[in-house]
Amino acid sequence: MTMGHDVGPIAEKQRARGLIVAIDGPAGVGKSTVAKLLASRLGYLYLDTGALYRATAWAVIESGLDTADAKGVEALLPTLSLHMQFHQGVATVFVNGRDVSGDLRTPEVSAAASVVSAISAVRAWLLPIQRQIGQGGAVVAEGRDMGTKVFASADVKFFLEADPTVRAQRRHRELVAAGHSGGLEKTSADLTRRDTRDRSRSIAPLVPAEDARFIDTSTLSIAEVVDQMMAVVAAKL
Repeated sequence: MTMGHDVGPIAEKQRARGLIVAIDGPAGVGKSTVAKLLASRLGYLYLDTGALYRATAWAVIESGLDTADAKGVEALLPTLSLHMQFHQGVATVFVNGRDVSGDLRTPEVSAAASVVSAISAVRAWLLPIQRQIGQGGAVVAEGRDMGTKVFASADVKFFLEADPTVRAQRRHRELVAAGHSGGLEKTSADLTRRDTRDRSRSIAPLVPAEDARFIDTSTLSIAEVVDQMMAVVAAKL
């Protein structure tokens, strides 16, 4: 098993003595979009931890294993080389040397990632790489257990939420834009199932950290959410 990440000289320079900002929340609240923009405005590294789980899920699907087969998935992990390479704050994800970045947002991989992420061995396997990337600070880390588990001592924590209908509409637009078929009702049902798994799993469930700043993005624009975050982060700088 090998895991690693490359950080170019630009990113290394930017990361000097920065904060760790943790952003959690369910699918469809705009986490990825606002996290990328926040990282860009701060000159920080953007860490999409969901991409790591999606890459693992992609590998499980490719292997032909049932994603719910915890023992089978655990046995697969030592055969995988998961690597994140950063260029100007943008990550490319490799599994066994193959760039899988473009395959990670499909409905199939999304559903599989939610199942695989509930396997304790997978979470334990991915935890070191997440912490390794974030340990230098100056990082915006986005996921589902950033503020409660991975970076429990993060300098700033946010938890994003939104009305379920709004979330389903946003996710559906993303899928359509990416060329994936499927109606809004299916997208909504998929989100509901994923929410249930993420919020009810016994290991690192999706819950707000006690010291997280809550933001409801239902009626806010992307810029408004980022502006709110910037105000909170600026007070810590």
